[in-house]
Amino acid sequence: MFNIATHMDFEGQGRAEKLSRVIITLFGAVGLIWGYIIQQFSQTVYILIAGVLLASILTIPPWPIYRRKPLNWQKPRPEPQVTAGGTETESAKKKKK
Repeated sequence: MFNIATHMDFEGQGRAEKLSRVIITLFGAVGLIWGYIIQQFSQTVYILIAGVLLASILTIPPWPIYRRKPLNWQKPRPEPQVTAGGTETESAKKKKK
C-alpha cells in the first residue's frame, strides 16, 4: 500500500550517529551547567532526557537526509544449468573457467 523507505546508507548512519552524539553532549553540558546554577540535579536529568528524546526523533527514523548515497549492488550471477542426470551442461562449465 505505502512505499516507505526503511533503510539508511552507510554515510547516513555515520551522520546520524555524529548528530546524536553532538545533541546529547550539548544537552548534557547545558543541563549540568543549569543544574549547578540552580542547585537542582533533577533539572540536569530532565534536560538530558529532553536531549535524548530530541536526538532519537532526529536520528532513529530513516529521514531522506540519511539516504542520499545509496549503494549500487552488483547484479547476481546466473545459476549454473544442471541436467536431469545431475551434471552441468557445457555452457555452465565454460562460464566457470
